[in-house]
Amino acid sequence: MPIPVHPFNDLAGWIEQVAVLPALYRLGLMQWEFVSFGWTLVAVYGVAQMILAYAVCVPLERRFPIERWTGKKPVLVDVFYTFLARVGVLPVMTFVVFYAAQVRLDGFLADRGYIPPMLETIIPPLFGHPVVTFILYALILDFADYWRHRLSHRFRLWYALHAVHHAQRQMTFWSDDRNHILDELIGFLWFMAVGLLIGIPPLQFPVLVLMLRFVESFSHANIRLSFGRIGERLLVSPRFHRAHHGILAAGQRSCNYGAVFPFWDMLFRTADFTRDFPPTGDETAPEAMATGGYLAQQWSGLVQLMRSF
Repeated sequence: MPIPVHPFNDLAGWIEQVAVLPALYRLGLMQWEFVSFGWTLVAVYGVAQMILAYAVCVPLERRFPIERWTGKKPVLVDVFYTFLARVGVLPVMTFVVFYAAQVRLDGFLADRGYIPPMLETIIPPLFGHPVVTFILYALILDFADYWRHRLSHRFRLWYALHAVHHAQRQMTFWSDDRNHILDELIGFLWFMAVGLLIGIPPLQFPVLVLMLRFVESFSHANIRLSFGRIGERLLVSPRFHRAHHGILAAGQRSCNYGAVFPFWDMLFRTADFTRDFPPTGDETAPEAMATGGYLAQQWSGLVQLMRSF
């Protein structure tokens, strides 16, 4: 799938020339010059995605809120999480690291006479149909994310980190990136392994992740919105995903692990379409994890991890 060249490419090229390359030169890191444009372009995509999410979600959150709060400090912390993830961590991890890993893997396989993995070689009719291939990439990544998410609730050690995400009692569209850094690292390695296995091109990988995360941001929004009986079964809505974040009543189990498509929950019988906008949070999480600053939440996650042993 071709990557748009205007205006993002021009902007990324300008930022690379005036900021990124001079910084690499001063830091003695010019060996990374060959990936500097790709990193900058992904960072520009991340900023654009944040602006788009803000433009779409803020008016809806103000017009149709599920809850209204007086103090919003926890939300401001989530804004920092989002900026760090979309502009800092995501470009580095989803482009630079993924690109380096793919180059090494392809070289390793080629030296031993193997063809590097590609989805088109697994499904030959996909050759010449980049749009269909791109959609299949998204479906496969979303399927992988369903199981990553479900397993993070299954294992106590893993959930000790994932609890940082669930501790938020003031959930908004900013809350999607509220994750412990180790949980984020596990998620990236999970995605990277799948991406390498099906041969996603390096510059398409971060674009795919950003597109999926836009839907995830919207599904976390503080919006009293359902997509209706049919729509709720086609795309994860704020109502569907809020049920996953809701405080569990007696006898209830966690549900709705899907990030973008509810189909996986329906297929594996973890879907619940009956819960209507419950309060969010994790009653077992320490207060620092719910309302503390970024460092306090990260430290709280590590403490919980140690205690889980």
